[in-house]
Amino acid sequence: MVTASNTALLTDQYELTMVAAALADQSAHRTCTFEVFARRLPDGRRYGVVAGTARLIDQLTNFTFGPEQLAVVEKFLDDETLSWLADYRFSGDIDGYAEGELYFPGSPILTVRGTFAEAVMLETLALSVLNHDSAIASAAARMVTAAGSRPIIEMGSRRTHEEAAVAASRAAYLAGLSATSNLEAAHRHGVPSAGTSAHSFTLVHTTADGPDEKTAFAAQIAKLGVGTTLLVDTYDITQGVANAIAVAGPQLGGVRIDSGDLGVLARQVRKQLDDLGATGTRIVVSGDLDEYAIASLRAEPVDVYGVGTSLVTGSGAPTAGMVYKLVEVDGLPVAKRASHKESRGGAKTAVRTAKQSGTIVEEVIYPSGGSEPTLDLPARPLQIPLVRGGKPVEGLPSLTQSRDHLAAGLVSLPWEGLGLSHGEPAIPTRFIAP
Repeated sequence: MVTASNTALLTDQYELTMVAAALADQSAHRTCTFEVFARRLPDGRRYGVVAGTARLIDQLTNFTFGPEQLAVVEKFLDDETLSWLADYRFSGDIDGYAEGELYFPGSPILTVRGTFAEAVMLETLALSVLNHDSAIASAAARMVTAAGSRPIIEMGSRRTHEEAAVAASRAAYLAGLSATSNLEAAHRHGVPSAGTSAHSFTLVHTTADGPDEKTAFAAQIAKLGVGTTLLVDTYDITQGVANAIAVAGPQLGGVRIDSGDLGVLARQVRKQLDDLGATGTRIVVSGDLDEYAIASLRAEPVDVYGVGTSLVTGSGAPTAGMVYKLVEVDGLPVAKRASHKESRGGAKTAVRTAKQSGTIVEEVIYPSGGSEPTLDLPARPLQIPLVRGGKPVEGLPSLTQSRDHLAAGLVSLPWEGLGLSHGEPAIPTRFIAP
């Protein structure tokens, strides 16, 4: 069983068997460069968001083979490979796009340099973290855009794996969501936490005389205060709102609607609240919301959105489709040529040009180590040092800084790039050959 801190077995068996073969023929020691990129964006997406980089670096620190891990792999590996694994520590360099950076097809999101053996070991770990977190952040960013200035609470923990839920909460916060219901994400990553109320709490106050919604509301307010949010659609929503204000008074913090035609109900509830004098009571809506549903509610009197299933599953794109490919061996470009799975050989550097207004125009990718291309517009380098000599670089962006970086990046997109309609990537990617 993998310990909580060790990440070495979060990989595929073939990574280790390839290392065994490479050690046998000495190719394990060749100097190599691998790149992580996405050949294309998920269908309907105009941009992607890089997320998970900090988590990957943290997991890299614990990617070592102790007795527990060696006991698992010794079943299919020879003694030479086991000895090599026992001493394994990644000692190479990693550059990449900062968390919160936008990416497009072909963007060299991560560049890993080291010997073949030590760098190939990281393929599965890098892709599992980046593909998941970037998919969640990309979906969340679209929801944030659709919501405008209205806050969104992430509440999807029960719809995914328990560890995926924590990572999803972090990625969603990076993308601009306001809070999460997941307490481990609050503990581990400092994401603000929030919660409303449950149908079961209302139902548990049923007596022999029938449902007693008022008693349930009164109990919640007595313990949590009048600023709490009451769930008003367990029974009849109109009566639920009336009961909520009768118990809490017009200073009630909020009511939550979790079912039905949310637009119609939000209008109905807003009018009812206003008529009862509760003009400051917020309306929270939830129930299988995605970016399209959120956009459809922009004209309705909704104050807060709660998103769950669609968020933690990437809203139809549960993976970012990133790949980890060898692009250079001892300074020689190498490339895969298989149909529809081609790669471009050689290590690459990326910059992004922008107009004086700040609107980005194109991504330009050119060979690393070569002269910078002459461009007509100001260009910003996209890759930053992440790991040097196997050690994380000091001063990497915090989660808050990454969140702010993405918010600024979204503003820089051409307006059509923020749309939810299908179309080409928001900006083109231009490759300059060596």
